[in-house]
Amino acid sequence: MSTAPKWAMPTLVLGALAIGFSPIFVRLSEVGPIATAFNRVVLALPFFYVMVWLQPRAQIRAACTPSVLLPVLIGGVFFATDLCFWHWSIKLTSVANATVLPNFAPVVVVIAAWLMYGERVSRGFIAGLAVAMAGIAVLLGDSFSLSASHFLGDLLGLSTSLFYGGYILAVARARRNASAVFVMAVGGTVSAVILWIVAYVAEGQVWPQTPHGWTIALLQSATVQAGGQALIAASLAHVATGFGATVLLLQPVVAALIAWVWFDEPLGLVQALGAIAILGGVEIARRASAK
Repeated sequence: MSTAPKWAMPTLVLGALAIGFSPIFVRLSEVGPIATAFNRVVLALPFFYVMVWLQPRAQIRAACTPSVLLPVLIGGVFFATDLCFWHWSIKLTSVANATVLPNFAPVVVVIAAWLMYGERVSRGFIAGLAVAMAGIAVLLGDSFSLSASHFLGDLLGLSTSLFYGGYILAVARARRNASAVFVMAVGGTVSAVILWIVAYVAEGQVWPQTPHGWTIALLQSATVQAGGQALIAASLAHVATGFGATVLLLQPVVAALIAWVWFDEPLGLVQALGAIAILGGVEIARRASAK
């Protein structure tokens, strides 16, 4: 990170803050959870393809090689699977469980990046990650619980962390040789096709039916996909992969604050301390990564 451009860190944080709105849009959506994920991805594709079209042709041709396309395509598959599993988990378990369990993704990313790419992390980084994970447990501790009745939903939520971790690794790899908008356009197309098939088979209704439903879908796509996910993809070329995944732990803080304001779900003192611990853990990890 010592050689990263100055915009990389704030871009990553802004991306994490933007995708923190995702659970809110899922709750407000008038279509099923998988159809909601499909709308999120597909409605942003025109924006990404226009941005790709504006790039130099030589840059596009360089990205359209098998070695560059492979991680982009793999990332698209991982992302679609991640959204399917996570949105299903919201239906089959509590929102708290569906929020906590996917946040094991940074652990998956750190271990996989070490095994696959030799990315080493310091003790300070591990400490920061542990503090942030503990903060999530405190933030959602009162409502988080494991039970036999929610077993399938909890299993899907935990599986989400594996696929989201795989997505982060694939995008970080792809960003070495391809632009963020190229990764989002091509990978998003793969995700959209998979999500459409699953939504059509499992839910039937894929598109919103009312102006209100379309408004929610468009806002979700613009905020979470064209905004948040694109900013994260842009920054992953310039920060350590494990640290990038750790910063994404800011999502539950954002979701909790929005739920407090929007749905009148206030945070108590303990939950506020959990949120502060997450912020502190991310800062510890940032300082350790910078060193």
